[in-house]
Amino acid sequence: MTKSNENNNTQQILNFLQKEGFAENTDKIRLAPLSGDGSNRMFFNIKTETTTYCGVFPANENTQKGLAEAHAAFNIGSHLKKRGIPVPVIHAFDPVTGFILFEDLGEILFHDLLQEKKKHSAELFGQEITELYKEIIENLLFMQISGSVHFDRKWCWDTQRYNKKLMLEKESDYFLQAFCQDLLGIKRFPNKLNDEFKLLAGRAARQPAVYFLHRDFQSRNLMVSDGKIRIIDFQGARLGPLGYDLASLLIDPYAQLPEQLQHELLEHYLEHLCKYGLDDRAFVKGYPNLALQRNLQILGAYAFLGFQKNKKFFRQFILPATFSLNRRLAQPEANDYPHLRQLTEKIIGLLEQKKDSISTTAE
Repeated sequence: MTKSNENNNTQQILNFLQKEGFAENTDKIRLAPLSGDGSNRMFFNIKTETTTYCGVFPANENTQKGLAEAHAAFNIGSHLKKRGIPVPVIHAFDPVTGFILFEDLGEILFHDLLQEKKKHSAELFGQEITELYKEIIENLLFMQISGSVHFDRKWCWDTQRYNKKLMLEKESDYFLQAFCQDLLGIKRFPNKLNDEFKLLAGRAARQPAVYFLHRDFQSRNLMVSDGKIRIIDFQGARLGPLGYDLASLLIDPYAQLPEQLQHELLEHYLEHLCKYGLDDRAFVKGYPNLALQRNLQILGAYAFLGFQKNKKFFRQFILPATFSLNRRLAQPEANDYPHLRQLTEKIIGLLEQKKDSISTTAE
């Protein structure tokens, strides 16, 4: 963000706060820019005489797209709060600029909590963390079901539903273009690889896409505020299948959960799924396909953000995400994707050669 943009945004925030009655004397308001991971939106910590807020402006790169995303964040966030889902309170929204004034949840991401445990405990995924994950899973399932009630698809700024077209264009094609071609320089692919992607997407699309789908449900989009888990970054939500968000959480490269814990948490999810009267067997059958789709999306995103956007933080997670994909492809339910598995093994070799440049995290 340029200095002129920052100054302009600061003045807009001050004017808005005064107009909406959040501050009488703008001289006593303190604003500080915040980082936003992979997002191009602009985040601010806002301190008034009495309280603190988190302010968010849409990205400047594409005004129409940014405004549409801001309206989605406001509408979806307001909806989720009404449904009793633990998202931040939206105090105010400017439909003209897209500025949103959120409740301040503090600074502790769930991922930060995991990192602290890693520093101070040999047993990173002990009982305390496992119990927190189980709480997150229960919140997720409640959000998926309750959040779909009275959900208006017109709120969605990107697509209204997670479907086969999206899987092919924004997940498997993203994986091939941003990760395989642009980052690793792979130019030739097996002739039947696209057939495998279509087969995978077709199978994943068999799951009912009628539930609330966050689409980026992972440890850096969860916060810990006053000891409670809170869910953020829901502006990309749409309707979709149950398994995708669970896969996002369990195969999250930021957290790198052991396979045993992933299985335990999957079982916990299934237990609660049955309490809602839903078919756990159908879920189990569809889950591996959705997990593969998510893994492809992750690698495309990390390559794009880490190298094309030069956000070096993401680079360290590319190799773990690739190993995760390789493990998933080694499972019996992935036997119909031999060319994708062959490609993944080639990718691991290339990444090992480029290990130093791929894994760098210095900004």
